[in-house]
Amino acid sequence: MLRLSAAQCNAVRASALFVLAATLGWQLCAQSPAPARSAREQFTQKLVAAAIERTHHVVRYDGTYVRIPYPDGDVPAGTGVCTDEIIRSFRAVGIDLQKEVHEDMQRNFSAYPNQSRWQLSHPDTNIDHRRVPNLMVFFSRKGEALKISSDAADYSPGDLVTWDLGGNIPHIGIIIDQKSPQSARYLIVHNIGQGPKMEDVLFHWKITGHYRYFSANPSPQH
Repeated sequence: MLRLSAAQCNAVRASALFVLAATLGWQLCAQSPAPARSAREQFTQKLVAAAIERTHHVVRYDGTYVRIPYPDGDVPAGTGVCTDEIIRSFRAVGIDLQKEVHEDMQRNFSAYPNQSRWQLSHPDTNIDHRRVPNLMVFFSRKGEALKISSDAADYSPGDLVTWDLGGNIPHIGIIIDQKSPQSARYLIVHNIGQGPKMEDVLFHWKITGHYRYFSANPSPQH
């Protein structure tokens, strides 16, 4: 019979324990659930889904000034402009941009272009949040202003993009998680006149802004 020395026996025991521990560790890792998605990831997924859902609505392009309730006010559901698609998408995930833009403008009116662009002397809850230049200031102040580039890889689902259509006419859209089979770029949900559409228009016009806006504590959805 083969006899092992005390040192050899200890080495065998240590090796067996290591194999057992490694096996149990692998089993525990295999059984562990995937890490929970961060609040930001969950929010972005819901926001993108809300933007896509907007493309199922028939909306006549109409930028007429309309008096609306405050907060949670909206123009008639069958009408709207590019900003209304952003407002409605965020409202679907518990963020009322009408209220948030108004509150920031009340405290920091001089930071917004209302005085120089529209000759206004005070905030107006009916229209302020529906103007692209105001949203650009708001997202820069309260969200993240990201770099503008010609590389599609720099733009992610949930990002907001603004453009100059020419002649200083502003426009805004939201990037979603579906890609164009032709260009492999993420599509944009926007309303440029034919209602909310999903289109490959990221680089169709001069980009003037690139933003991300996330709220960790959105209000309960209605």
